Amino acid sequence: MSRNIKIGIFIGLAIMVTSFTFYFWQIFKTPNLRVNKEGSFALLIPENATYETVLDSLRKHEVVNDQVSFRFVAKLLDYPENVKPGRYVIKYKTTNYAAIKKLKAGDQDPIRLTFNNIRLKDDLIARIGPRFAFGEEKLREALNNPEVSQKYGFDSTTVMAMFLPNTYEIYWNVSTEKFLDRMHSEYGKFWNDERKAKAKAMNFSPAQVSVLASIVEAETKKEDEKPRVAGVYLNRLENGMPLQADPTIVFAWRDFGIRRVLNYHTEIKSPYNTYRNTGLPPGPINLPAPSSIDAVLNHEDHDYVYFCAKDDFSGYHAFAENYQEHLKNARQYQQALNQRNIKQ
Repeated sequence: MSRNIKIGIFIGLAIMVTSFTFYFWQIFKTPNLRVNKEGSFALLIPENATYETVLDSLRKHEVVNDQVSFRFVAKLLDYPENVKPGRYVIKYKTTNYAAIKKLKAGDQDPIRLTFNNIRLKDDLIARIGPRFAFGEEKLREALNNPEVSQKYGFDSTTVMAMFLPNTYEIYWNVSTEKFLDRMHSEYGKFWNDERKAKAKAMNFSPAQVSVLASIVEAETKKEDEKPRVAGVYLNRLENGMPLQADPTIVFAWRDFGIRRVLNYHTEIKSPYNTYRNTGLPPGPINLPAPSSIDAVLNHEDHDYVYFCAKDDFSGYHAFAENYQEHLKNARQYQQALNQRNIKQ
């Protein structure tokens, strides 16, 4: 073989190696997912999903730019035999290698779950259920099952107190049981020995504290006033008075558009009617914030048993130790409404 032929073969092989090297670099390292769409895409892979199921989802949402190169890299990395369920966030201009390595490793991205301003159990279920693989129905079934509530130390009414408004990071494919275990764990962290001791000194269980805290939260949005409002209700309980908390009447009617509780409202037959029933209602009327729970545990000691909105419309309340003083405060507030031509 002549020297020129050998040189030609060498050059040809070098070109082939270079071409293949560039091709492999290109299919591994060149962005191929979310190339034409800015922002991220959350790929949801359910239990027992197949490789073809994953491809169908990617194709449906137009995530992959070049299907051939994606399949090729997936095959080289043995991904078709290693599909793992979960939620995977695919970012803008992700490479084949980065995406498939993430999927094969089961490197999930958790959901940031935030819930607050919840009144009813159904509201809680509707807020949480659709965010996870278990869905609304399984969560509803669990929260309405007395045995499930008893497992965590609640009944099917007070179990709402186990959910503390906050932001949590939880995996999408968590089971219903594991999700509730997590909520109970967070509840246990909040209810440390110090808080339990304060509740015990009040002759309250943690769940009862949450019930009263839900009323306090519905009464005032002023954080510095919550301990005083809590003190009012504790004084009423100690004196054997009905709580007469308007928010519980609104809850009993399930009409959250009621702006002013009238006499006929207080005639409703409901365990949440704190005008007709003494003591605490059977469960919370909302999910109280941790600050409201602490306001009950650290309530003010005073002699107030009445309060009404202040006439300066500041959002604060005027407090009174007797009914005559309370009527005076109420008249002042009503006069202020009339002066501003405000009708409740």
